[in-house]
Amino acid sequence: MAKGDIHTSKQGDKWVNRAEGNTRATNSADTKAAAQSAGRALAVDRGVEHVIHNQDGKIGARNTYPRSRDPRSSKG
Repeated sequence: MAKGDIHTSKQGDKWVNRAEGNTRATNSADTKAAAQSAGRALAVDRGVEHVIHNQDGKIGARNTYPRSRDPRSSKG
């Protein structure tokens, strides 16, 4: 993972986006969908990976922006 990747995760009763390496959240939202949308926009703007965590804290999805940075050569 590159420094500055965006992580969307549950914190208390809110969903937050935090850049890797930061201690404070960049922004928060009441729903996971709203936080994912904001996190995706941050990741696209910064050209980093967006890591989306489930409620239990496990990684549910990863998206690399721009797509050409994706190190995997697999389909899917």
